[in-house]
Amino acid sequence: MATDPQPKARGKAPEKEGISAFLNPAEMHKLGRLVLLSRYTVEGNLAGAHRSPLRGPSSEFADHKSYGQGDDPKHIDWRVLARTDKYFIKRYEDETNLRVYIALDRSASMAYSSDGKVTKFQFACHLAAAIGYVIVKARDSVGLFLHAEKVDVRMDAGNSFQHLNNMLKHVQSHPPDPNGGTSIAQTLHEIAASVRRRALVIVISDLLGDEAAVTKALAHLRKQRHDVIVFQTLDPAEIDLSFKKACELRDLETGERLSVNPRGLADEYRKVFGAFLEQYQKGCAGMNIDYRLVRTDRALETFVRAYLEERRRLSR
Repeated sequence: MATDPQPKARGKAPEKEGISAFLNPAEMHKLGRLVLLSRYTVEGNLAGAHRSPLRGPSSEFADHKSYGQGDDPKHIDWRVLARTDKYFIKRYEDETNLRVYIALDRSASMAYSSDGKVTKFQFACHLAAAIGYVIVKARDSVGLFLHAEKVDVRMDAGNSFQHLNNMLKHVQSHPPDPNGGTSIAQTLHEIAASVRRRALVIVISDLLGDEAAVTKALAHLRKQRHDVIVFQTLDPAEIDLSFKKACELRDLETGERLSVNPRGLADEYRKVFGAFLEQYQKGCAGMNIDYRLVRTDRALETFVRAYLEERRRLSR
């Protein structure tokens, strides 16, 4: 006889969604004290703490320009007139809110976890949630590009907690596709072409692909005059091949399998993988991209706090 399973589920707590799925109240309280600053000029919509290349009324002097028809006489610099007998008006740096876009990788390789606890994608989602919370708390705006072989979800920048909540719901509903591939370089080119106004773009990915092509795509973002942060998110076993026993490795994107003895390969593997990481480190440094290697065994809150405090000092 069929039975209705619904009564058994009534006492079960509903699954958390949005912000609450990634951050608890204590974490939000601590994150609310932090701020993410841009190192370059940005273009936004609200008055805020970030320099804009647009000229307008502000308290911080930028430069002079010759007085012309249509200019407001109240901005004439009378001291310069007294010295030069010519009319000049003062121009000021406008301040704006920061617009941030998070490019979050959901390719199959992001589903990896060496200990079966936290996958790279889960860690990346928590990192995106923490950064997003800091952004919105400061009345800045955050948007999303969720991608694998192509951009699967795009959300324009918004500065409300409801917007952030909806953004994180999209992240929850689009886990890595186990049968999918990746095209990180192609999707970064797509993002660079679609974000017209100068912004801060945060790339959260394992960057496992053709490093030359990915570096070229990052250069496209910088050519568009975006400030760029790269969080290369990796499992510790990917960095040092710390397995103790013989095992079979499987490529999560191609399905290819390889039986290996980690102890015999560890030294050579670390050398090769270290060179792979160094290419990104040097490439980003040469383009003034803020690069960080993020291990999934690191305490997220500690990393975010240390990183944002360091960036605040460097942005002064």
